[in-house]
Amino acid sequence: MLVLALDTATPAVTAGVVRLTPEGPPTALGTRVVHDARKHGELLMPGVLAACAEAGVTLRDLEAVVVGAGPGPFTGLRVGMVTAAALGDALGIPVHGVCSLDAIAAEVVVEARLDGNLLVTTDARRREVYWAAYEAEGRRLTGPTVERPEALAERVPGLGLVAAAGALVEQFGLPVRGPEAPTPRGLVAVAADLLLAGKEPGLLEPLYLRRPDAVPPGERKRVST
Repeated sequence: MLVLALDTATPAVTAGVVRLTPEGPPTALGTRVVHDARKHGELLMPGVLAACAEAGVTLRDLEAVVVGAGPGPFTGLRVGMVTAAALGDALGIPVHGVCSLDAIAAEVVVEARLDGNLLVTTDARRREVYWAAYEAEGRRLTGPTVERPEALAERVPGLGLVAAAGALVEQFGLPVRGPEAPTPRGLVAVAADLLLAGKEPGLLEPLYLRRPDAVPPGERKRVST
């Protein structure tokens, strides 16, 4: 099965074509990653086409799409999810949303065997981090959550952690493993069981974890005369 994997939940604009089979872990055939937190919209589709060209396939060859659903900032996250939904609709293929933190954990699990739990964090801006904790096999224990690093640091001793992955993890005093952002292989690994079973994807919902900054205007105040 050929799967397109997308993620724009972090400053990394990620696109890749991945081969998925029942016999082993997913294999990345073509990958494009560009780091620019302000140009997700401009960079994603060129990355998709470049990844397809590297893999030697066309968009019509794809059989499914997996997209990182966050947590992530509102604007960047929407770019990836809207693009995934549009491609799925145009090509008539299913679109699966997965937690972007889960994808980072899945990549770590594919690469190395852990003897304890894993912390995954990404930059939430505003001096905060998105984070979740995982068992050695990649199953999520807690999260995703957004909070200040100093608050997370107080939780670290009680989580049984032996390693960390993602962005801004050096401050937690744990050995660093794996990528800072989701990889195409990790994204597909999270959805692998559903893809191979041919299950219908669930509702594509973003994980913002914050209320939007923009709100509808309130009722206008009356001006007395």
